[in-house]
Amino acid sequence: MKKNILIVLGNPDKESFCGALADEYEKGAEEAGAIVHRLNLGELKFDPILWKGYKVIQKLEPDLIKAQKEIKWANHLVFIHPVWWGYMPALMKGFFDRVLLPGFGFHLEKGAKKQEKLLKGRTARLIVTVGTYSFIYQLFDWLAEKVMDGGIMSFCGIKPTGTSVFGPAENMKEKTSAKWLKKVFEMGKAWR
Repeated sequence: MKKNILIVLGNPDKESFCGALADEYEKGAEEAGAIVHRLNLGELKFDPILWKGYKVIQKLEPDLIKAQKEIKWANHLVFIHPVWWGYMPALMKGFFDRVLLPGFGFHLEKGAKKQEKLLKGRTARLIVTVGTYSFIYQLFDWLAEKVMDGGIMSFCGIKPTGTSVFGPAENMKEKTSAKWLKKVFEMGKAWR
């Protein structure tokens, strides 16, 4: 079966280490025969602020309409971002707020107790970089993973396949960087 993979780079700077991780995942997946598309959030033009919540649905910019089509096309999603102040970059949070709208990511009837998950049948991997050692990040309950797996993905019906944490990503040695990049390349090759 052909694998349609969408990589979403949540670091606004595609020249970052997160960008290099996205490059390696993409190379590995393509080498294994997957069709890979990519969204670099820093290149998209959209307002990341959800001004009225979901009381009033803002008109989607063309880049967000394209992003929704890419999400529907994919059967596996890969989200790559740094952890800043214990969470994903604001641009990435704004992307989710604007793209995963009622009627696209989920459907909830007024007064209903359970929502309909509209993105079922997809899987997703989370790859994050942190400024501290990954085991220290784990001690603080993996906030990024909890939000993505238990919140965003679960709410829309996307099944998480795992989280990879790389840290400390600041001032890493070249040998460490090469090892992490190779690991992500192999993840892409295995489509996980």
